[in-house]
Amino acid sequence: MKKKETVIQFGEGGFLRGFVDYFFQKMQDQGLFDGSVVIVQPIAKGMCGLLEKQNCEYNLFLRGIDNGQVVDEHTHINVISRCVNPYEDFDGYQKLAENPDFRFIVSNTTEAGIEFDDSNRFEDAPAKSFPGKLTQLLYKRFKLGMKGFIILSCELIDHNGEELEKCCLQYADLWQLGDAFKNWLKKENDFCSTLVDRIVTGFPRDEHAALCERIGEQDDMMDTAEIFHLWVIQGHHEDELPLQKAGFHVIWTDNVDPYKKRKVRILNGAHTSMVLGAHLYGLETVGECLKDEKVSAVLRRCIFDEIIPTIGDSEENRKFGEDVLERFSNPFIRHLLLSIALNSVSKFRARVLPTILEYKEKYGKYPKGLTFSLAALIAFYRTDAANDGEEIMEFMKTADVADILAKEEYWGQDLTDMLPDVQKWYEMIETDGMAKSYDAVLEKE
Repeated sequence: MKKKETVIQFGEGGFLRGFVDYFFQKMQDQGLFDGSVVIVQPIAKGMCGLLEKQNCEYNLFLRGIDNGQVVDEHTHINVISRCVNPYEDFDGYQKLAENPDFRFIVSNTTEAGIEFDDSNRFEDAPAKSFPGKLTQLLYKRFKLGMKGFIILSCELIDHNGEELEKCCLQYADLWQLGDAFKNWLKKENDFCSTLVDRIVTGFPRDEHAALCERIGEQDDMMDTAEIFHLWVIQGHHEDELPLQKAGFHVIWTDNVDPYKKRKVRILNGAHTSMVLGAHLYGLETVGECLKDEKVSAVLRRCIFDEIIPTIGDSEENRKFGEDVLERFSNPFIRHLLLSIALNSVSKFRARVLPTILEYKEKYGKYPKGLTFSLAALIAFYRTDAANDGEEIMEFMKTADVADILAKEEYWGQDLTDMLPDVQKWYEMIETDGMAKSYDAVLEKE
């Protein structure tokens, strides 16, 4: 029998089902969470119909390496009570506001989901945008004189909770819903910004039949993910949502930003600095990189000798770095280098360049491994494997190194000061090849 409904979840995709719903399930299994989840389909075309065919139940497989041990964990998820499609049943959606048991709202509507679109009208059934739909629900709740929600945004944008609240307030103004509602929205609801970290690999197409045989049932909503997880939440609601007590790596904090910086610099920075050179070297996947002696040694140098000393050489950051290497080694994930390589210029600017510049400021010289990775990026963009905006690809393919480094619109500033170092590495890659270039990066200074 399903528990009382306490969570409204915008989004039925693999990520939330492999992350948040897993947490709710495990808390419920431990007797720490007396509730269930109602999923709201945030766009007209979705998977709620498929989920409902299975009584909103599915199987989740978490697989990876944890402290050197291979983990293969299976969980049957039955914490979801039902789905609501506001495009087919807007009254049913609005009726959610009437239930006093609802306390939490969780969302993952992709990076594009949190946006203000002034073409949305209050009379729309439903509003097209996610913040518009949420504002409609919150207004109904307000009019009933009920308390608000703890809102946990999982979209991958900076300050996601604050941005969602801002959009809702913009709709309140656009729709002239009044100051009393705006005050209630701000005071009675906690829009928590969060940082989510777990690679959710989704429906296991290649292994589906074998996994169905393993569990003895057909499951067309099966989900897979890595074992690692981290959820940093800007707020303090452990008393109502005992995630830490349940044993999860959840951090309640007043400021998500330092954790975001660590993830972007170490995890994403390691990916971006590694993959382009590794592709030129002839490798195809992240797993192959970790098995290759040269590539993995350069990667370790970048993480532990360059990135971590720049952001703070703490035990916590080093542990995060080791976790990243374990995650990259996950034998269950075939992560293609070329899929990570998409739009590498903007990724390099956000993930790697800040470390390079801060390292130079701190130590008076450019970091060897990360500077080499910028030369590898330039060499990669000379090939047909590059995948970016047409204008960027055309320029990067034909411009010389000096002109590329001087392109402020790509890097946010003129990088001409890096020219001697980058030019040296670029010429070595072109002349001697990647193997000898990796050896040169690893030479002791």
